[in-house]
Formats: sequence, C-alpha cells, structure tokens
Amino acid sequence: MADESRGQQIVNEHVLWAVGAGLLPIPLVDIAAVTAIQLDMLKQLSTHYGMPYSESEGKAWVSALAGSLAARIGANAVKLIPGIGTLLGGVAMSVMSGASTYSIGQVAISQFRAGKGFSAMDLSAAKRAYDEHLEKGKEVATNFSKKKDAGEAFEKLEKLAKLRDQGVITDLDFEAHKERLLGEL
Repeated sequence: MADESRGQQIVNEHVLWAVGAGLLPIPLVDIAAVTAIQLDMLKQLSTHYGMPYSESEGKAWVSALAGSLAARIGANAVKLIPGIGTLLGGVAMSVMSGASTYSIGQVAISQFRAGKGFSAMDLSAAKRAYDEHLEKGKEVATNFSKKKDAGEAFEKLEKLAKLRDQGVITDLDFEAHKERLLGEL
C-alpha cells in the first residue's frame, strides 16, 4: 500500500510550484507552466500509487477536470494592464493555479486509492470531487502565496530542474535541494 503522506506531499509540492508559476508576469506562459506542473504531479502520483501513466491521458484528465481555460485566461488578461494589472492578475492566477493543482491532485489520489487509473474515471463524479476540493485548494494556495519566499523558491526550483535536465546535478541532488527549499517555507 502506498504511503498516504507521500501522496499528499507530492500534491503540496506541486501546489507550491503552481503558485509560483501563476506569478509569472507573461500571459499564457503561466498557463503552460502550470499545466506542465500538473502533468508532472499526475505522473509522480501514478508512479507512487503504482498506476499506469501516459501524457495523453494526463492531459485529458487535466482538461476534463479543470474545465475551460476561460477563467485562467481572464486572470491572464488582467496581467496585460500595466502596473497594478500585473500584480492583481498574478495574485489571482497564482491562487487559482495552486487551487486547481490541489484539486486535481486530490481527485487523482482518491482515484488511485480506489485502484482506478485514468481510463476508469467517472467524469461527473470526478468533476464534483474537483469542485469540492477547489475551496480547500484556494485556502492552501492562498497560504502558499502569502509566503514571500514562495516566488523565490519557485525560481530556485526552476533553475535546479534545468541543471538536473542538463545532467549537471543528479535526480537525488535535485530532490535533496527541493526538500531543503520546501522545508524553508
């Protein structure tokens, strides 16, 4: 049986990353970054719970659960307003990105605990569960976004991930640095 605390830790790490990505000042780039973070979370949760994963199923799941991108794009549009628009749009996108990531993670954990993979998803039940978890996700994301170091931690994690991808540091080094950074928040 999978360690439940590790499953939640995977979700929380990715919520933090999504909160940081939501603060990116470039419209639409943040959406792509958050989607990549959510897909990575699903991949890690799948591995943790011993479930098969494919990127196409992960993308379908994120799309089905998170619904249309209208709200995300609305928050992005606010970023186009010079000055205050960037700040307000970034905060709104940051919280929404984190809340959505949290909700997707909670639905995935429930699904995987029940021994069901992506293809066995009851879409209407999963959407209801996603909506139920969204409020708690907003609280979690708001708490992360209030930590002044969250954006800085995201930037450091992003740099570490690039170093790992370039082969400069190992996966073990990356995980150790990530744990230390997240522990400081």
